[in-house]
Amino acid sequence: MEKATSDPGPSAHRSESTVAQRLNCLELISVYDSDAGWPSVEMRFDRLAWDGQLYRSKFGECIGIREPEFAGDLFDGLSRRRKMSGYSISKAELREFWDQISNPLFDSRLQTFFDMMGKSADKRITGEEVKEIIVLSASASKLPKLKEQAEEYALLIMEELDSTNQGYVSMENLEVLLLQRPGQSVSQMQRHKPLLTTLESNPLRRWYLRTHYILEDNWKRVWVMLLWLSIYTALFAWKFVQYRRHDVFQVMGYCVCVAKGSAETLKFNMALVLLPVCRNTITWIRNLTVVTRVVPLNDNLNFHKVVAIGITVGVGLHIIPHLTCNFPRLLRAADAEYAPLAHYFGETRPDNYWWFTRSTVGWTGLVMLVLMAAAFTLAMPLFRRGRLALPEPLRRLTGFNAFWYSHHCFVLVYALLIVHGQFLHLAHKWYKKSTWMYLAVPMVLYACERLMRVLRSTVLTVKIKKVEAYPGDVLVLQFFKPQRFRYKSGQYIFINCPAISKFQWHPFHITSAPQDNYLSVHIRALGDWTRELKNVFERVCQSPIEGESGLLRAENNCNGDAMSNPSFPKMLIDGPYCSASQDYKDYDIVLLVSLDIGATSMISIMRDIVNNTKQLDNDLESGDKSNSSVSSSFRTRRAYYFYWIITKEQGSFEWFPSLMHEVVQVNKDGVIEVHNYCTSLDEQGDSQSALFAVLQSLNYDKNGVDILSGTRLKTHFARPNWYNVYKRIALSHRDQRVGVFYCGAPVLEDELRDLARDFSRKTNTKFDFHKENF
Repeated sequence: MEKATSDPGPSAHRSESTVAQRLNCLELISVYDSDAGWPSVEMRFDRLAWDGQLYRSKFGECIGIREPEFAGDLFDGLSRRRKMSGYSISKAELREFWDQISNPLFDSRLQTFFDMMGKSADKRITGEEVKEIIVLSASASKLPKLKEQAEEYALLIMEELDSTNQGYVSMENLEVLLLQRPGQSVSQMQRHKPLLTTLESNPLRRWYLRTHYILEDNWKRVWVMLLWLSIYTALFAWKFVQYRRHDVFQVMGYCVCVAKGSAETLKFNMALVLLPVCRNTITWIRNLTVVTRVVPLNDNLNFHKVVAIGITVGVGLHIIPHLTCNFPRLLRAADAEYAPLAHYFGETRPDNYWWFTRSTVGWTGLVMLVLMAAAFTLAMPLFRRGRLALPEPLRRLTGFNAFWYSHHCFVLVYALLIVHGQFLHLAHKWYKKSTWMYLAVPMVLYACERLMRVLRSTVLTVKIKKVEAYPGDVLVLQFFKPQRFRYKSGQYIFINCPAISKFQWHPFHITSAPQDNYLSVHIRALGDWTRELKNVFERVCQSPIEGESGLLRAENNCNGDAMSNPSFPKMLIDGPYCSASQDYKDYDIVLLVSLDIGATSMISIMRDIVNNTKQLDNDLESGDKSNSSVSSSFRTRRAYYFYWIITKEQGSFEWFPSLMHEVVQVNKDGVIEVHNYCTSLDEQGDSQSALFAVLQSLNYDKNGVDILSGTRLKTHFARPNWYNVYKRIALSHRDQRVGVFYCGAPVLEDELRDLARDFSRKTNTKFDFHKENF
């Protein structure tokens, strides 16, 4: 390891693997928590120290390092950093050494590495050693492409620091470049808290403003909820008063009024809950501009959940009074009290609960209760997304499959509900048995929707054109576009793979543009069905071509009339269906935000903007501006797209490579502004991030190419500052309305929505927030 003083270059005795050995050894040490490992180190210090001093020869044994040479270099480096002389240290100094070398952060390990390598006789590092630092950093961050191009990037650093071509660089210069490079850490990027009404000191005025803002932002939801609650209350009150005057009231009292009032609301809600999931009907209604302006159709699934809660409340208010009040009172009623009720329950008075249970009304009610409880429970996120850890036999009760099958048991629930309503004890006349009246129209409409799905998936035969799989468990399916298949950017389709399940249909955003001659979707393997779909295609696809992205690929080069690859599984599609994202055309300025795989809902919009921009440019070049085919329908004139990656998979930037290149090509006038963020490299704000930031800057300045995406779109190693994003857009587009469209995990939804509200109230720019929901 020692270097001859006459040697002008780096030590010839220092092997090329020295850097790797040093960093790997340091990494093994840093897996231990500083506080957790210190007691053992302290005990060994007490055993090995002499007069309260630990000598250099015993340092390795004390901290658990078996390589004497490495331990000696480490002792020297840490002492040199603190300008300590001598060959022994105290317990306090040992604790300081231990805190640094056991720190798990990469910058601490790299700092220790520099301390070890920066000997007074050899403060130089070669290009090969720089390359090894890059390789180790890329491996730790799961960035395979950076690892493959480590030699190229090492040359960039050497060119930057080795201006005289000596073959080595100063250790101090490299240390400054990596460890003291200014950057922005996560702690500096605290979430902005909107001002809202916090500046108003008057509590009444603050309450008024808060109420005003809520109504302003949610007036569509408010009037729909008020209408629903009004009908709900009116039906309950009507039935309550009706049974208040009924003969049975003398025996059962107000309990029967509550039970029957809630039963009436149940009929209404069981009919209403079907309407928000009639997607074809909703898609058709969205084309009626007047209806869309006053009805929040994008909240259809949220309203479905609200009605489901209303059903749960109704079930409780119907069953509990019956079981705890009505039935016991009837069983204990005197003969004189029971006489007026004989024509409802029979001449012989019921003598126990079994009489009610074995009746048609009783057993149908109990079966419905069990099925509804199962469907409601398994639809909760804890079960539906498989977050609940259950023993192996019960694990099948979680996940999407359990949710899907339990929900479709409602076909049986509706059949039992009609039977239940036809055998009521207290209603004998047909016009008083109103259950079928409530359910007739919604059930017919829903049945037509299901029939339309079957017919459309049969008529719109779909053939697979190309299959690709990318890092991050993302499967890309390209289909030949069926004839007469029309859709808008931002819409989604349902996909069925009979090889997995003939009954399950899953929604996915369309990622191709309406003008493309193919139909594509990007599917991430997150659940049981999507994982199985990826496995099905892995069995029929080939390995990727060398030099091309994708874990596997298969392509059908036929014209769509016959399948050249019969091993492809059969695929069915249904749609398209409307979504919140398709409203982007209503805005001149749009802010598109996606988190990880949420980019799928935005890609079709980006492709549409790119295609329309190309068409506009062509029309302008040809002088046909007045007769432009898109000038009247294409309203968007500026788009800001923020793609935020929090995964450590570099392949996330490979999901839409062609689109990234197209954006750069057509973006001559700055119509589209794309910002890529990768925060997995800046989670700790450490020097590992600084290393990649240096490589990014050097490579982009020289070649104009991003080191992660491989395009001219530069990636930021930081978390987006959403407050500054909104502020810049607000200042650039005064007195305009900006459409904000977000698709991704709920973790970011509240912040984006709050900022949109805050800037709409505090500036002249209005931001309309839209969240994509399935």
